[in-house]
Amino acid sequence: MVARRDWTRLWWSQCRKNYEVVSSEAVLLELMGGDFPGQDEALELVNQLPLLAIEEPIMEIVEAYIKHRLMPSDPLGDALHLAITSHHGCDFLLTWNCKHIANANKFAHIRRVNAILGIYCPSLVTPLELLEIIE
Repeated sequence: MVARRDWTRLWWSQCRKNYEVVSSEAVLLELMGGDFPGQDEALELVNQLPLLAIEEPIMEIVEAYIKHRLMPSDPLGDALHLAITSHHGCDFLLTWNCKHIANANKFAHIRRVNAILGIYCPSLVTPLELLEIIE
């Protein structure tokens, strides 16, 4: 966990400027729902970002993800994050959730379902994968 935190902070401070970083109300709700060290700092960072709208078609995408067993059945969880980024055509979904999202074993299935739905499929990556070596 410490390494992940350090990699995330390094990406945020040195590489974020190379990307158009956005978030969503789903991320804010997830961050507010917990109680963890650094919560206020995380909320402050996300509050500075433009938020992608959660539009009606997104909930249909969430239902399709759950129906096709891409994600757990919680409609406000991982399926919602993926649906938002897919619907809005984001290049990346940046996450440390390697069980349900940034999981190479699931990516082909996600890509197939998004193709069936006719929507874009973002690259599902961790901050470490986007970390550039700065010399």
